[in-house]
Amino acid sequence: MLTFAYQARDSSGKISNGVQEGLNEDNAVNALMARGLLVLSIQQKGASKMVRAKAKVPDADLVMFTRMLATMVDAGLPLVGALTALFEQACPKKQAGLRRVIGEITAYVQEGSTFNDAISKHPKVFSRLYISMVKAGESGGMLSEVLDRLAGFLEASSRLTKKVKSAMTYPVIVICIAMAITIFLIVKVVPVFGSIFADFGAKLPAPTQFLIDLSSFMRNYWYYLIGGVVGIFYGIRTWVNSEKGAETWDKWKLKLPVFGPLIHKICMSRFARTFAQLIRSGVPILEVMQIVGDTSGNSVVTRAIKAVSLDVEKGDHLTASLNRQAIFPPMMLRMVAAGESTGKIDSMLEKIADFWDEEIEAMLSALTSLLEPLLIVVLGVIVGGIVIAMFLPIFKLSDIVSANK
Repeated sequence: MLTFAYQARDSSGKISNGVQEGLNEDNAVNALMARGLLVLSIQQKGASKMVRAKAKVPDADLVMFTRMLATMVDAGLPLVGALTALFEQACPKKQAGLRRVIGEITAYVQEGSTFNDAISKHPKVFSRLYISMVKAGESGGMLSEVLDRLAGFLEASSRLTKKVKSAMTYPVIVICIAMAITIFLIVKVVPVFGSIFADFGAKLPAPTQFLIDLSSFMRNYWYYLIGGVVGIFYGIRTWVNSEKGAETWDKWKLKLPVFGPLIHKICMSRFARTFAQLIRSGVPILEVMQIVGDTSGNSVVTRAIKAVSLDVEKGDHLTASLNRQAIFPPMMLRMVAAGESTGKIDSMLEKIADFWDEEIEAMLSALTSLLEPLLIVVLGVIVGGIVIAMFLPIFKLSDIVSANK
């Protein structure tokens, strides 16, 4: 963004001085005129510091930006004009991050940079996949087509992410409710029964005594519990973020009974769709392998893709290289082999990605249906166990009275 010092006259004839930000001089003048000011003189004061947006641009905003830019470029609008229009259209409050990014990209393009170089200065907003496809589209003169493909790819990825999150929302809410109810019963209800049972003067059943002791510990030493939970959380996060920990965690995730096949299909779908989009956009095969390895989302898959990349670099066929890695399912290998023989590997991979997306959706629906009654049963067992443990001494009240006598 550029900063301009101006002198202008308002509708009452009063002359005022001020500062206005804009993509260029014309943009600043139009902004002042929109405020009802007649510009008498304007001069660039200095370029404001290029501050990259700290907040990540939401996926929906990025898809909208990509789709609209593709439409404008396809209609023959100059790139700077299209970016300026998108900047002015972005809401300053609701889309502040996107607006700032577009403004900086427009300024870079006006200074002579290519669109690919401009977006590469915002790696937290535009992924390596996005940058590579735009670079290939600019080099091949089909930027609008590549942007349209990118928008479709981002929409598909966002849709899959939303399905996974929505499927996990219900179990997380139920687990949180179960934990809150359990803590409330142990901290507030159990002590009341404990004071009543203390008057019995007899030995309590083991489950009841355990709950009373647990309640006493949680009420008296709650800060140790909170510190322990926080320490365990940060310890696990540090371990998972380490190279060895991430690899072990990713291996374990793929071996889970129910979630393992689901995670595997998600990784394979992401690999196939990303590979197809990059190949179709004209990105070199070795660069494609590097990008899909970085975006796979699982270190086990990433390591397998890097091994495939090394084999391909030595001159091996893609099918033979993939066949050496056990992580890739036979269905993908056959589709890739058919694609290599017909020269339509991108279409084959996109079809298998669509097939896996449908399977993922079916698995998520089945998983959600299975988890709902299972979580209700777990919640009932926890609450019911606490209630039964508290009422056990009452059930054995006659034995306790006899013992006292």
